[in-house]
Amino acid sequence: MIKEHDCVVLTSDLPDERLQAGDVGTIVHIHRDGAGYEVEFVTLAGQTIAVATVLASQLRPVSKRDVSHVREMASV
Repeated sequence: MIKEHDCVVLTSDLPDERLQAGDVGTIVHIHRDGAGYEVEFVTLAGQTIAVATVLASQLRPVSKRDVSHVREMASV
């Protein structure tokens, strides 16, 4: 069960938010017993990129086998 403040990984792109599968975020709110989540995505420097509403099917918990990877976001 995913809880508030857990780190999660996107499993599908969210183009409107400029987010890609594999991006890591933090759960800030849980909707309808886990049907959906509000997830905050930040840069490694701590700047918020987006707070997105994400369906449970669009994310997964971080696992002990995950490795961090950096990508640079394009300017708007």
